Amino acid sequence: MTYSHRNLATERIEACQKAKQITAICEELSILVDPIDWQGSGMRAWVSVNTIKIGDLMDLRLQDSASILRRVQIKLLEQAALKSIHARPELKVLMWSPVDVVQPQEFLSLWVITMETDERVAIAEYIKDGARVYEPYAFDVTNQQQLATLFGPIRAGEYKLGDTVLVEEHQRKCSGEIVYILPPGKTLSNNRRSPGKGYHTISGKAYTNDASARYMVDCHDGFPHLVNQSQITTEETSDEVPLATL
Repeated sequence: MTYSHRNLATERIEACQKAKQITAICEELSILVDPIDWQGSGMRAWVSVNTIKIGDLMDLRLQDSASILRRVQIKLLEQAALKSIHARPELKVLMWSPVDVVQPQEFLSLWVITMETDERVAIAEYIKDGARVYEPYAFDVTNQQQLATLFGPIRAGEYKLGDTVLVEEHQRKCSGEIVYILPPGKTLSNNRRSPGKGYHTISGKAYTNDASARYMVDCHDGFPHLVNQSQITTEETSDEVPLATL
């Protein structure tokens, strides 16, 4: 919808209503939005959280609660990940992947944020002082107690701890060491969203309804890869061209 000079009053009325509606939705989600300048900018007023722009009122006017939450998560997870690695200004995020963990945990959710450099950054979502916050998650692949707390007791699988394997994930292959073995988990579907520039991949690729064990593979590119058995081959049996070990 566009507004002429003769119906600016109508725009301000709608902008005021939308600002109140979006603020109320965010409060229910424990998201504290910055003051919205609907008086000065009308429906083009930005909705921001901690000065991070989520979208303007025109962009968000038809979004429901779940969509607004996802938009906020995308932006704040991205900023937390970039800040944690002291990224150069032009560095972009390629994927936002939720990690399937056992419940309850001290956090609301755990995410792996993948940069265009293929670096994988773990960010946890918490509720603190009544607001959602996003912070780097300290993860240690050698801490078996932490691994068990996140993923449950270690399981047996066709591959063993310490095996070096090749992993295929999101059309990328890398070599790494198995550091934990998990029970079968729910597969994640590929979902691309475009709330801003570029595209945003939420979750991962559904390979199979694999009933075999899942594996945590450390490819030394940040948070380890959680993959199904069908995504793994051993270096000895692979027919692929040589790959650089990351």
